[in-house]
Amino acid sequence: MSNSRGTRGRRTSRSGLLTGFIVAVVFLVIVGVLTVLGRIPLQVPIIYTLMSLVTFSAYAYDKSSARNRRWRTQERTLHFMSLLGGWPGALIAQRLFRHKSAKMEFLVIFWLSVVVNCAALGWFVLEDGAAFWSGY
Repeated sequence: MSNSRGTRGRRTSRSGLLTGFIVAVVFLVIVGVLTVLGRIPLQVPIIYTLMSLVTFSAYAYDKSSARNRRWRTQERTLHFMSLLGGWPGALIAQRLFRHKSAKMEFLVIFWLSVVVNCAALGWFVLEDGAAFWSGY
């Protein structure tokens, strides 16, 4: 019986990882398309990609630190990196490392940072934001 639970748990983990990966990639593709269409400058997808890599690395480091009882990355630092555009990397890291993926308070703040980040990007894509970008 424990084998079926383990298998089911692994399947759920794989589907969760796949879902997180798909959400992150679809978002980055949309950002790329918006760039190609001239709605946002090239710096935006570069920032999202770099921040995602940095945030993914921070989650990996924090998971390693948790396992080895070393100094941990503060949760507010992880949230701030997500807010600045690293949330696609954070989402993949949460699923891949099973880190910060069960703590409800953390997840609520994480998803709020995703919504705020996407809303800010949406504003920049619209007319008012487009006027802002025209200076760059």
